[in-house]
Amino acid sequence: MRLIAAIIAIPALFSLIGELQVSDIDLKVILAADVSRSVDAAEFELQRKGYAAALTDPRVLAAIRRRPHGAIGVCFIEFAGPEEQRIVVDWTRLSTAGEAGSIAAILLHAPRSFLGRTSISAAIDFAAAHFAAAGWPDARRVIDISGDGTNNAGRPMTAARDDAVRRGITINGLAIINNRADLAFSAHTHPPGGLPLYYRNNVIGGPDAFLVVVRNFDSFAEAMAKKLAREIDVAARGTAATLARRRGAPPGSGGPLPHYRSGAPTFRLAHNAEPP
Repeated sequence: MRLIAAIIAIPALFSLIGELQVSDIDLKVILAADVSRSVDAAEFELQRKGYAAALTDPRVLAAIRRRPHGAIGVCFIEFAGPEEQRIVVDWTRLSTAGEAGSIAAILLHAPRSFLGRTSISAAIDFAAAHFAAAGWPDARRVIDISGDGTNNAGRPMTAARDDAVRRGITINGLAIINNRADLAFSAHTHPPGGLPLYYRNNVIGGPDAFLVVVRNFDSFAEAMAKKLAREIDVAARGTAATLARRRGAPPGSGGPLPHYRSGAPTFRLAHNAEPP
């Protein structure tokens, strides 16, 4: 009888282990990289290498270890025009240096996805929908947008941002100042007031949203590592409050948006410079 009881208990045990594995992620991050035509081949290579270096950076891994369960969920996508979004690394549990190295290896070897116009709005729509594909239902959700220009294709930028924020998603930004872009792209890479102001007013939003400004692609790796580590730490502080808000206000409820158009923190990172 004991043998029979043990055999019956095995499926329940595996089910419990599965539930524990699913519930140990309380932060989901989608890294969304702009690979539109204003990003040349050399800049693209620096960007990809920067993401790989950031994910394996000791500061990022230490921030992950400070999470309640020592793990986060990560997805990496690239985007250009309205119909151009590609998943380079789908949802992956990130906890150890080995797991980070595996993700980095994919990023270093995968081909460039696109070379079109720039639809940040479509990238946000795509990313917001893709959270449902992850297996961690109660995790805080963050979209991390990096790019060197404005939204110049697809639906209005603020409409996509506001829809995502209403669903409880935070959008953080990394604005890259691209002084090497072709003059034909100058209005795109250097909008009135500058790209940082554009990102603050149109791209970032949601609980604890913030913006990092990096002066060029050469300093992208350092900026991305500091930004991702900060992102993980900020999310750790805000997870409980965000989940409470989300449970009290279902997606699409149309409730008031958090105040984020002004007052969101901005950090400017120059090459070999520390955040102010």
